[in-house]
Amino acid sequence: MTTYGTIPTSSAGDSPSLEYVSRAKERLRSGLATRRPWKEMFNIRSIGLPINFPDAVNRVKTNISFFRMNYVIIVLLILFLSLLWHPISLIVFIVMMAVWLFLYFLRDEPLVVFHRTIDDRVVLIVLLILTIVFLLLTHATLNILVSLLIGVAVVVLHAAFRKTDDLFLDEEAASAGGLLTTPGSTAGPSASS
Repeated sequence: MTTYGTIPTSSAGDSPSLEYVSRAKERLRSGLATRRPWKEMFNIRSIGLPINFPDAVNRVKTNISFFRMNYVIIVLLILFLSLLWHPISLIVFIVMMAVWLFLYFLRDEPLVVFHRTIDDRVVLIVLLILTIVFLLLTHATLNILVSLLIGVAVVVLHAAFRKTDDLFLDEEAASAGGLLTTPGSTAGPSASS
């Protein structure tokens, strides 16, 4: 029977690869969804000097947990920009990022090698070591180390100077608990007396 005007959705042979691509896209979207808005991260009103060293350490801990994906993007961008003048290192960096995506970030199932399941921590450590070794073999060691130090310094400085008063890890809890404050609002019951 012929059905005119219908478009075949997929063939039996293409289904697993298309399914993998759609799952990879969804995992990439969900991973990037943990990124916070850049306007929120670089809000000028939220910048201020910490009162003391413990306050700075608390700010760094809170901001790193809140802006984790943003900070990773910043460090990777600084590393990428530093490798523009080292094309071999840049190629190795891009290839290793693809390996990271497929073997660590976009995997739904545990990694199985020779019928043995590999723990995620082992995959993380092996990928980290391989990335460092391959990048260091490209003779851009000083460039990579300096760019990583600059990236970490930028992250720590931002995290120390970014106030944490307006950060909420759970939006439902923040709105239900009355933790949302607006500029000019007064806090506490003694404001009316």
